[in-house]
Amino acid sequence: MSMIPKMLLFFSPLVLFLLVLLYKFVHSKIWIPLKIRSHLKGQGIRGPAYRPIFGNTAQIRRLHAEALSSKSTCFNHDVLHKVIPFYYSCSQVYGKTFLYWFGPRPRLGTSDPEIIKEALMNTSGCFEKARFDPLMKMLFGQGLNGLRGNKWALHRKIANQAFSIERIKSWVPEIVASVTKMVEKWEDIRGEREEIEVEVHKDLHDLSADVISRTAFGSSYEEGKRIFALQDQQMRLFAEDMRSVYLLGFRFLPTKKNMERWRLEKETRESIRALIKSNRKSEGNSGNLLSLLMLTHETNDQDDETLLSVEEVIDECKTFYFTGKETTANLITWALLLLALNKDWQNKAREEVIQVCRQSDGVPVAGNVNDLKLVSMILAETLRLYPPVVMLVREAAKDVKIGSLEIPAKTQLLLALAAAHHDTDIWGEDANDFNPLRFQEKHIASLFPFGLGPRNCVAQNLAMFEAKIVLAMILQQYTFVVSPTYVHSPMLFISLRPQYGAHILFTRISKY
Repeated sequence: MSMIPKMLLFFSPLVLFLLVLLYKFVHSKIWIPLKIRSHLKGQGIRGPAYRPIFGNTAQIRRLHAEALSSKSTCFNHDVLHKVIPFYYSCSQVYGKTFLYWFGPRPRLGTSDPEIIKEALMNTSGCFEKARFDPLMKMLFGQGLNGLRGNKWALHRKIANQAFSIERIKSWVPEIVASVTKMVEKWEDIRGEREEIEVEVHKDLHDLSADVISRTAFGSSYEEGKRIFALQDQQMRLFAEDMRSVYLLGFRFLPTKKNMERWRLEKETRESIRALIKSNRKSEGNSGNLLSLLMLTHETNDQDDETLLSVEEVIDECKTFYFTGKETTANLITWALLLLALNKDWQNKAREEVIQVCRQSDGVPVAGNVNDLKLVSMILAETLRLYPPVVMLVREAAKDVKIGSLEIPAKTQLLLALAAAHHDTDIWGEDANDFNPLRFQEKHIASLFPFGLGPRNCVAQNLAMFEAKIVLAMILQQYTFVVSPTYVHSPMLFISLRPQYGAHILFTRISKY
């Protein structure tokens, strides 16, 4: 037998293997994307060109970097170009619903309120929450936000019990105590001066951290601040890579960032274990989130898969430590900035607060928080203009039809909530203006600040109670305006926050 046939026999398995890999690559990364693109183009859906493997992620990162580097010269609310720059850019060319590619994964970007509602409200299993990649799991844990199916249902049931309206009302004195501590700190700094400048974003994050620690975990901010600090560091690492496609196996490589992630993950879990141990020894903690999670764990029959393991308890704590602080602090920050900019609305809100709280010596109590109707409208308008969550991602579990649009299985939907909130077709030509009274006239169904349907934010009632109490207490004690040092630059950093902080000038009210 000649040498060449012998070499062919030796290499044929390798050649066959390489041909199979090539076929799979061409089929999954080129043929299927082009087929999906053709299918949606036939329905009038256009979008930027597909690029194999990385899709449109380079353009997403470039536009985000440009948005971060640009500074506004005035405080206005036409902010979509900064908040969701890729969606904004593409929607100007292709319309409100368009096809783009996050790596090889097809995504429909949309701000159509009917598509948003159907994707979020659907209970038939047609749309699922997009799975966390491993880097996201390090930040949020495998808690409520990332679970599906029966496990999600169990965790949600426990969280619903922990954040019931009656339980939240019982926490009002704790929230008042936290706000009082923050205001006392401001007064110590103010001294004899008439006016004080406060960077409220940082202080409100500390405040929300204290509230979520006291109410959900039965501890003070001092006990939990190590966990918050670790989560903040993990968040910054995640934010650096959130617009990149996750490469399979990357998390196992001993890169500098990965080693830092591993360290933070280990220390966070150890800190939460110590908190759990402390919670077991404490009296009077029954009924908060941690005690309910631990009750489920401690009655756990190891053969019963419907109950929680200690690692699941830790994951859920990670989720609520992050979300309970971040979204509420950002909501109150934007509300204070908007009232500082709009003095007339600030005065109207103050008049309402004084009237409502008059019978309780100026202190908000559980029985009068819901009487703050104008404050509620101000918060709704704040959430419309500056929603903490600017977008959500859902995935079609099977071929599905929404209206006249046929969506292939495994196509993801990027639901651009912020774009729907600023849509002039929904809200009128003044969509970029601050006008709380629009919620007397318009249906709130096109407002999605906490999501919709079965997976909406479980702690949204706590967020709204906390925000009303904070505003009520500050309005009665200070008048305030935006500081000349404030730079208006909304930034998507997992949630929507002011890039350079929120500097406000406060003047103490002698009598009210």
